[in-house]
Amino acid sequence: MNPEALLRGLDPVVGPATRLLLLGSFPGLASLEARQYYAHPRNQFWPLLSSLWGVDLAARSYPARLDELRERGLGLWDIYASCRRVGSLDSAITDAELNPLAELAATLPLLRAVAHNGAESARAAHIIRALGLSAFRLPSTSPANASWSFDRKRAAWAEVFCAHGIIAAG
Repeated sequence: MNPEALLRGLDPVVGPATRLLLLGSFPGLASLEARQYYAHPRNQFWPLLSSLWGVDLAARSYPARLDELRERGLGLWDIYASCRRVGSLDSAITDAELNPLAELAATLPLLRAVAHNGAESARAAHIIRALGLSAFRLPSTSPANASWSFDRKRAAWAEVFCAHGIIAAG
């Protein structure tokens, strides 16, 4: 991709049952090229959800994965609508424009909290709190976050998901 080009993100994945909105920073190159969230094969997002929900999301089509999120009350989006970036690292993001988070939240009457997938997304936590929503920082599922094991990430995600009814307790 042209490093000078302004990159545009993906549309939100939400439904009338959305209770928890998961916000990443901005799609990586593999996701932008595929027009699919978390398309990089080493990203742990889909394996993590598969583990938490006890379903093989990798065996499902991308639209079926998104349906599963909506049915379970989990929304998905990014904090940035557009940016310039060479590669896929958050540290390379420049000229970022925020997504209209308040506008989206206003359309989701059951939304109670936002979980940030990683540190860059969590920089927007003050915006989320200003909307009257709880904000949680989760460890990133990115392959760049190798300091957290899969099991440690799973435990952190499970705590927030359980608190918001995205997975059953215990």
